[in-house]
Amino acid sequence: MYTEKVMDHFEHPRNVGEIKDPSGMGTVGNAKCGDIMRIYLDIDENQIIRDVKFKTFGCGAAVATSSMATELVKGKSVTEAMKVTNQAVMEALDGLPPVKVHCSLLAEEAIHAALWDYAQKNGVDIEGLKQPKSDISEQDEDEDY
Repeated sequence: MYTEKVMDHFEHPRNVGEIKDPSGMGTVGNAKCGDIMRIYLDIDENQIIRDVKFKTFGCGAAVATSSMATELVKGKSVTEAMKVTNQAVMEALDGLPPVKVHCSLLAEEAIHAALWDYAQKNGVDIEGLKQPKSDISEQDEDEDY
């Protein structure tokens, strides 16, 4: 059973689309379930995320977690965006069914992938940022708990 917030973000997703010439773009998928998330970031000279958009191919929970993740990082610094975890996404949505937790992991990893792309393009070091995975498998999910 999905929470009201999950349903709202699924039925009325925020920040859908893409940013032309983004500061950073990250794409992450899960080969086992077929979900794919792409996050676009527009970051200003002060390392503040001015705009964020997403495109997601996947289930309702994947769309909802993408939408919520973009809301959580918009207007934040890249350092603050690094602190947006899958747990934060789930809490902001008032929870996810256990079988859909991987969607929040995809959202976290897609944000990190977009930040990684930004850091690589601009020669910027973002504390705690590691090279992201492009595919998250169930084995990786189990390691994150």
